[in-house]
Amino acid sequence: MREVKCECGHVNPIGTIICESCGRATSLDEGEKQKQLIDMRYDGSARRSQTYNKTVIDKIWNFFSSVKVGVWLIVITLIASALGTIYPQEMYIPPTVTASEFYKDEYGIFGQIYYALGFHNLYNSEWYLILVASIGISLVICSLDRVIPLYRALKKQGVTRHESFMKRQRLYSSSSINNHNGNEYEQIKKKLKSRRYTVREENGNILAEKGRFSRWGPYVNHIGLIIFLIGAMLRFIPGMYIDEVLWVREGETAGIPGTDGKYFLKNEKFIMEVYEKDKENEVFSDAIDRQGDGSVIKNFQANVVLYERKGEIIPGAEPELKEIKRKEVRVNEPLKHDGYALYQTSYKLNELNKMRFNLVEKQSDKSFGEITVDLLNPKKKYDLGNGYRVEIASYLPNFYFNDDGEPATKTRVPDNPAFVFKMITPDKPEGESSFVGIRQTIEPNEDNKYKMKFAGVETKNLTALTVRKDMTLWVIGIGGAIFMIGVIQGMYWNHRRIWIKRNGDEILVAGHTNKNWYGLSNELKYVLDGTSINIPADQKDKE
Repeated sequence: MREVKCECGHVNPIGTIICESCGRATSLDEGEKQKQLIDMRYDGSARRSQTYNKTVIDKIWNFFSSVKVGVWLIVITLIASALGTIYPQEMYIPPTVTASEFYKDEYGIFGQIYYALGFHNLYNSEWYLILVASIGISLVICSLDRVIPLYRALKKQGVTRHESFMKRQRLYSSSSINNHNGNEYEQIKKKLKSRRYTVREENGNILAEKGRFSRWGPYVNHIGLIIFLIGAMLRFIPGMYIDEVLWVREGETAGIPGTDGKYFLKNEKFIMEVYEKDKENEVFSDAIDRQGDGSVIKNFQANVVLYERKGEIIPGAEPELKEIKRKEVRVNEPLKHDGYALYQTSYKLNELNKMRFNLVEKQSDKSFGEITVDLLNPKKKYDLGNGYRVEIASYLPNFYFNDDGEPATKTRVPDNPAFVFKMITPDKPEGESSFVGIRQTIEPNEDNKYKMKFAGVETKNLTALTVRKDMTLWVIGIGGAIFMIGVIQGMYWNHRRIWIKRNGDEILVAGHTNKNWYGLSNELKYVLDGTSINIPADQKDKE
């Protein structure tokens, strides 16, 4: 395959349909020579994807340069994105349950399939990222495959065009030179310039052009989309995008996720206010009645303190913290600092925090001491003195019986705590065992002399804060703005060209536009009105 030299002397790249300089059909275009209208896509320039098909790189290029492939990639991504909205994503499920159990319990077999296929964490999955990246690659290759030959063709287009080029344009007319007035050219050029055409003249031939920049609209769209996709993919880079949920109990200080141990947050107090049904709140009376429990939430907030770690992180050592700011975090009133924003999103009232038990003799109900079990950090042994002590042999924070009928725990959150206690007393030095849960006690040995008796419970309120940091918004915003510029550029302007050629005893007029042929036809009528030159007719109607 070699470059093609036109009869006019211009050397065209491989695969060129019409000469970049004069518009004459090349030897590679024998089939096109028989057609009435010329194919003006990319002005007949060669595209790499339609020229080379030998190496592996050629085949990859040709695959991604296909518009059909790009459309299918977008369709598959949209379908996958839609499937990801059927059930909640993992980040939105309650933190007190595991993902596998949640989808199984809530949605049955379909939930299990949903989880098994990875749709529960779709937007962070590798295969979804590959789909997005493939769309970006397709956009880049599609753009390069088309914009380079188009730029070359528009840059090298000549004023004098071959007769066959003129005759095969959609808008075309031929007029006798005998009726032509020499001053008409000046009149035509003046009217063209009044319509903001750029007029070039060569050997008595005219090329009038305007709106060429509109041809780059689709490629500006592609640039905007590529930047937008880059912004979306940057969210997968650690530290660029954070969207986590932080649960903090009253009085607890917890590290803020995504800050690499730099910032900590203390929940000093959680407050919830409700509307009460009285004369002052008659406007809420219907809503309160519908609520069922006689209340409608007015406000819930967390009074928090933000701390920053001082010094380096030392494994196992308590961090030294410095107070940064205090804030009453409410819905739509976040705590913001250093690019992070903490939003009040949810809460949990009266979570079990501590449970108290008495070691008693079953027959006399005599107590030999009380133990307090911290459900979040229980101790293994509790000494009651005088030879009486209690050991926790097993602790199940969220107790249930699994498929094998054995006791297990769903999560580490103490929603349904259960214990296996070992009670050691002076008269029972080998110890007795007792399984104690909420509202149930199971003794493997019914002859137990002692038992653990429930004595009370302490609860705490929790607040859920969404931690967000997004350093990709400006990239996504720039990509979106560039995309809209491309839409406007390609939608509200069009590329129009008018050729006027002296051809022996004839004057040939041809016109071409990438869209809005009606508008170009009307402009030709205005430009040629009052002259002896025939107004071009639409040759597409003749086909």
